[in-house]
Amino acid sequence: MKRVGKVAALAGFVALLATGCSGDEVLRFGWPAGVTEQAAKMRWLWTWSVLAALAVGVIVWGLIFWSAAFHRKKKNADPTELPRQFQYNVPLELFCVVLPLVMVCVLFFFTATTESQVLDKKPNPDVTVGVVAFQWNWEFDYPKEPKDANGQMIKTIGSSTEIPLLVLPVGKTVQYNLRSTDVIHSFWVPEFNFKRDVFPNPEKNNQDSSFQNTIDQTGSLVGRCAEHCGTYHSMMTFEVRALPADLYARYIQLRTQVNPATGVPNTAAEALASLNCGQLCTPHAVTTEPFNTDRTAR
Repeated sequence: MKRVGKVAALAGFVALLATGCSGDEVLRFGWPAGVTEQAAKMRWLWTWSVLAALAVGVIVWGLIFWSAAFHRKKKNADPTELPRQFQYNVPLELFCVVLPLVMVCVLFFFTATTESQVLDKKPNPDVTVGVVAFQWNWEFDYPKEPKDANGQMIKTIGSSTEIPLLVLPVGKTVQYNLRSTDVIHSFWVPEFNFKRDVFPNPEKNNQDSSFQNTIDQTGSLVGRCAEHCGTYHSMMTFEVRALPADLYARYIQLRTQVNPATGVPNTAAEALASLNCGQLCTPHAVTTEPFNTDRTAR
């Protein structure tokens, strides 16, 4: 009874701690929350994989405890008597080989199909973004959007005085074309649950330098370089502004227009400020500050 009481107390303690998690958090099993359709597909793969693993674990643990509880050596047992032998039990051996094989095949199938869905590319994405990585910042351009008042491509370039903002629409298929001008970097937005290395000359390195996703909620997200690329790697950040489709269209329109105060086309910060849509349109990065790339600066 003491042992049963201890087990019951432990189960109650675990149940009490588990109440601190929401239902959604419990079903994620530690998988980070994502903001894209592709992230949702990966989350479901993770959830069902963990549930399957837990089911197998429960069965194995049950068999172990059952064997330990009901097949222990008896006090008055004959020491020369061997337990029942199963080494030539063909059905049992087939079961132990076929069942794991089936489990591996099922897991492989769903992993491969999910990977195919995540990496799938539509022939005509709604928005195409060029992502250029360089030591130690980012450049974002929109090659398929209208040109600005000077006939130049709309682009945002990070510098020692500005953290670049990547503005994207919600509910649209976005294609990211990645390339580096120097060393290997990595384009990573944690809430995308996806990252991809950015290579110089990706064609020569046989690298797939593009991917697509669809953001399904508005917000401000932090982007980082996830490949060590030199002295200021840790400072190589950017921010994503995910806007409703109508605000994104207005943003692009503002980027093509000339700012009367400066006489040049609106920057990303100026266009966002003109949208006047609250915190979502904050014109400057709020998660980090620009850094001085002068290595001799004190």
